[in-house]
Amino acid sequence: MDLRISATMHHVDFAREEVDLAVRHGDGNWPGLDAVRLCPERLFAVCSPKLLSGRRRISGVADVLKFPLIHLDSRSDWANWLRGVGIDDAAVTHGPVLNRASMVIDAAINGQGIALARTTLAAWDLINGRLALAFPESSPVSKTYWIVCPKATASLPKIATFRDWLLAEASNDLRQLKSLAATK
Repeated sequence: MDLRISATMHHVDFAREEVDLAVRHGDGNWPGLDAVRLCPERLFAVCSPKLLSGRRRISGVADVLKFPLIHLDSRSDWANWLRGVGIDDAAVTHGPVLNRASMVIDAAINGQGIALARTTLAAWDLINGRLALAFPESSPVSKTYWIVCPKATASLPKIATFRDWLLAEASNDLRQLKSLAATK
């Protein structure tokens, strides 16, 4: 199987581009496309493992406010998340605002603060010890990642094989993440 990966911000036009399969973020409802959810996702706080062993340890959710909060696109992410875990009126105006999820995760890995991350984007770094869960609380996310292709080509062997491989990898990551969370 010949594989070419292209990361773009636009939705692939399967009729005009030489693409067999794509991963999209959304609600899974795209007319004319076969959509299979990559995995269930949650949103949780992550940080460098070094932050968990420092003198300002995190013993509960409210302790995140002692650290810079790393934001994605706006400061509403943390405000909404904290409300969801029972902390209202938190002062979440501190910390950098970045425009790419990969930059947010890199900043957390580098010890620049605590970030909110979703399952699919933080799994590898959590499994490999580059990131740590700040605490076990998490919240569900409404939009997730989906493997999509035209309905007419969904059963082609090359598409089915690659989709099955992606699903197996995501499932393996979830098992490892559950194991990590259970030991926390």
